[in-house]
Amino acid sequence: MAARAQSRDRTLVVGAGIVGICCALYLQREGISVTVVDPREPGDGCSFGNAGVLSTGGVTPEAMPGILRRVPRMLLDPLGPIAIRWSYLPRIAPWLLSYAWNSRAEKVEQISIALAQLSKEVIPAYEPLLGDAGLRDMVRKSGCLYVYESEEAFRSARPAIELRRRRGIPAEELPGEEIRQLEPDLAPIFPRAVFWPGFAHTLNPKRLTSALAEHFARRGGSIFRGEVVALERTGEEKLVAVTRGERLEAARIVVAAGAWSRPLAAMLGTRLPLDTERGYHVMLPQPGVTLRRPVLSSEGGFVMTPMEHGLRLAGTVELGGLKAPPDPKRADAILKRARRMLPGLGEAGSETWMGFRPSFPDSLPVIDRAPHQRNAYFAFGHGHRGLSFAAITGKLIAELVRGGKTSIDVAPYRAARF
Repeated sequence: MAARAQSRDRTLVVGAGIVGICCALYLQREGISVTVVDPREPGDGCSFGNAGVLSTGGVTPEAMPGILRRVPRMLLDPLGPIAIRWSYLPRIAPWLLSYAWNSRAEKVEQISIALAQLSKEVIPAYEPLLGDAGLRDMVRKSGCLYVYESEEAFRSARPAIELRRRRGIPAEELPGEEIRQLEPDLAPIFPRAVFWPGFAHTLNPKRLTSALAEHFARRGGSIFRGEVVALERTGEEKLVAVTRGERLEAARIVVAAGAWSRPLAAMLGTRLPLDTERGYHVMLPQPGVTLRRPVLSSEGGFVMTPMEHGLRLAGTVELGGLKAPPDPKRADAILKRARRMLPGLGEAGSETWMGFRPSFPDSLPVIDRAPHQRNAYFAFGHGHRGLSFAAITGKLIAELVRGGKTSIDVAPYRAARF
């Protein structure tokens, strides 16, 4: 296989999810020739099935103080909001130990500050991309409502609420009688709610990713369908991405392959504790009820998001790796609770889906130059914040490639922290 002729300053972005496409667009804005490589169409992975929420309040780590007390429940309740498959426990045990270590109060505060840096840039970093592509109408700034079915659930959420407030995230606590003023179709079963006015959501995360990719192509970008099976160095300090049938040579490579990034990083000399949070969704094309904004079930661990093609129920966390088949009972559990929350919910034509969120045990992504390869960059590990943090990640990667100071401090997201 001969290496394809390439522009001298060409960059390969491995991954056509929302993070990879945003990296490609921001690099393109720097005048760099970019090719995106992925075996699937843009947005066909986790970007297809996420909850569609652009969270400006994503400052709470997954591992909060007291998480260790919840591990037995994770193992014993396979349908809970967070569950661990017994068969995967030996593989993920080191990840879980690090996860627990990061749940210490002082560490949570440190991680929260790092998440807040990214959260503040969620909307500002998307604005130029959406504006240039004519896609501003695909994002609604309608806030997000967190609802609680008991006073006990609300008290359990208090540490996370206060953590967000310490990071300056505006919130409005609502008693039961005010909840249905915001969302009349919700059942009167919630004594408490918190409204987060700064959140936004997209009407269709798959279409958003595809449309941004089309804009990238119209501006001269290239999208290559193929699975990268090897990354190689050449004697000219170039890198080559080897697919099944092609050798793509470039001046630099950005690894943004989501849950499949770990082996690619290892090919570049960096071993990282990346694992997956398996998330589920149920798509209801004819819900028969109306929500004006995303509504999060605290007890259920999922979000109900109104989209242009129906109502999406998405969320929960299953730690089970990339190979185990989906558990349809988890999607059923989401739907069962949604019926309780939205009386009269229409289920005709419903579809279920499962995807893989790439996650590190400290809830932070890696946004960095590869430690052992000066012309390679990492942009992965965003957990359930991939859609939210995609644009700011793309901006930071472009700044790292350009050299000089980045717009925010990227030290917390270095690969060398592990």
